[in-house]
This record gives sequence, C-alpha cells and structure tokens, in this order.
Amino acid sequence: MSARPGPDREPQRERAPHRDRWAMLAPPRSLAPLAVAIAAGALLLHELQNVLLPFVIAAVTAYVCVPLVEVVTARTRLPRWTVALCVLACLMGSCALLGYFGLPTLVRQVQAVAGDLHRAVADFVRAVMGTHSLQLGDSKLDAQRVADLIIAGLERQQTPAQLMMLVGWAAAAAFGFMLVWVLMGYFLLDARAIAAGLLWLVPPGKRADAERISHELDPLLRRYFLGVALVVAYATAAAYLGLGIVLGLHHALLLALLTGVLEIVPVIGPLAAAVMAGLMAVQQAASAADIWAYVGYATVLRLSIDQLVGPLVLGKAARVHPVVVILCFLAGGALFGIVGMILAVPGALLVKVTLSVLYREAP
Repeated sequence: MSARPGPDREPQRERAPHRDRWAMLAPPRSLAPLAVAIAAGALLLHELQNVLLPFVIAAVTAYVCVPLVEVVTARTRLPRWTVALCVLACLMGSCALLGYFGLPTLVRQVQAVAGDLHRAVADFVRAVMGTHSLQLGDSKLDAQRVADLIIAGLERQQTPAQLMMLVGWAAAAAFGFMLVWVLMGYFLLDARAIAAGLLWLVPPGKRADAERISHELDPLLRRYFLGVALVVAYATAAAYLGLGIVLGLHHALLLALLTGVLEIVPVIGPLAAAVMAGLMAVQQAASAADIWAYVGYATVLRLSIDQLVGPLVLGKAARVHPVVVILCFLAGGALFGIVGMILAVPGALLVKVTLSVLYREAP
C-alpha cells in the first residue's frame, strides 16, 4: 500500500510556489554591491563637494570635447596631444575674449552703481512700494526711509571678518578657475587612460557588465549635453530679445552672451547673469516702470528655462521624464550643492542604465 502524504506535508507543498514567487520578485544579488557603491559615492560627494567642483567642471567639459579631438586626430593624422592642446587653446581663447569684452563693462556698471548706491536702492524700493507707506507702530516707512535702513544695514555688515571672508572666497575662486584649465588639459590628453583606469577599478567579474553599461550610457550622455547646449542657445536668444529689443538696454548682446554661457554653471551662473543685467537695468532706468519691466523679464526668463525649456529639452534628449529632471536638479542641489546639480541628471542616467543591464541579465 502506497503511503499517502499526510496532512502536515500538504501545506509545505502549497507554500513552495508562494516562496518561488517571492524569490522571482527579489532583486538580483548583484544589486547589493551597487547600492553600497552608490551610498559611498553619495557620502564622499557630500563631504567633498566644494573640492570636487573644479574636477567636475573640467571632466564634463573634456567629456564633451573628446569626440572633437578624436575626429580631428583621425582626419588630420596629427598627434593626439597636438589636437588636444589646440582644443584647449580654443576654449581658453573664447573664455578670454568673453572676459576681455565683458569684464570692463561689468566693472564700470558696478562702480557706477556703487558710487551712488543710495539712489539705486531708493529707486528700486520706490519701484516696489510706489508712493505708498507702511505704518509700523509709531514709525511710518516710505520708500526713502526703507532705502535708508537698507543702506545702514549694509554698512553695519561690512565688518573686517566678513571682508576677509570675501577675500578668501575670491582667492579660492581664482585658484579654482586656474585649476579647471589644468585639469581639463590632463583630461583631454589622457582620456583613454583615465577611462581604462576607471574600468580597472571594477572587479574583474563585473567588467563585462561595466563595458555594456558604458556602451549604453555614452549616447545618452552625449544627447544630454547636446540638450544643455540647446538650453544655452535658448537662454542667449531669449536674453537678447528681452534685454535688447524689449528693454532696450545698452550692451544687450554682451549681456545675452554672458547669460547663455553662465547658464552652464547651475545656481551661481544664472544668479551672476541676473545681477549683472540688473545693475545695468537699474543704472539705465528712467522710471520705476523700467525696473519693474526688468523684474518681469528676469522672472519669465528663469521660469521658462527652469520649468519649461530645460526639463523638456533635457528630458527628451536623455529619455527621462521632465518631472524626473526637475526632481534631480532640486534634490542634487539640496544635497550636494552645485556639484550635485551638475551631476544630477547624469547620475540618474547612470543608475537607470545600470539597473537596465542588471535586470536584463537577472534570472
């Protein structure tokens, strides 16, 4: 007589498929090292974000220019180092020309505004408040009184410690600017060796996956940076339309070019461009309406770039939803500052492609 399975075995037979279903839904084991690597990289990026900024700017610029170096080297048969140095010289020359034509104008406008700072502040406050006044307790505040309080507050803030801090930041910025060009030269000259070194860091058993990830990620990053170039072109054209044609400011073309170029640097770049254009707008304003017109232009420009053109163009170029692009920029900036905003979308693309390759090979 064959033994029938007892009742205690039937639940085990019924639970086995249930465990198999959970096993199929479980992530592959190869994701554990990836999660650890992402956490370690995020911690390192957070702690060294200010130190890494010149390296990130130089690496991104060199990554965009490496295909040009490769094409010119292949067609001209010149040594690669010659072509790389020529590309670096062209970049430095473009930056020098922009500084040569832009800095003197900016310095003159800053000196003009600083020479009559009280009037500039009073005009701006008057544009905001008009002829109205605010009653605060026993004090009555009009535009002139508010301007006096602002100027007095600025004068009280000019302590020796704060001035030394500004000098320190200026020295650090100058050193970082020079370091970017040195690093860019190394990245352009040794791009292949650097890529091989990064691949060597991957464990030997995972290098095939790393090569597939790199192969799929490269075209996405190229399209993303092409999208950044389109955003820069839009910012330049929109700035010239607003500053030159609508507002009629002097040096509108120069301001538009600076606006477009500075759009590459998140947060600091757009803020610097807005301050430069704002100084000229205040200096050349004939009435409060002119100042309000500039405020409206600056608001529309930033909203169109940050919330419309940027997310749509970059999202389509990188095949990422615009909402994800906005979230990446905001989260990257909040967690890792400027470096985080520069690497936000490329980092999201890296995670997306990596998961795609790993899940594709998962059993």
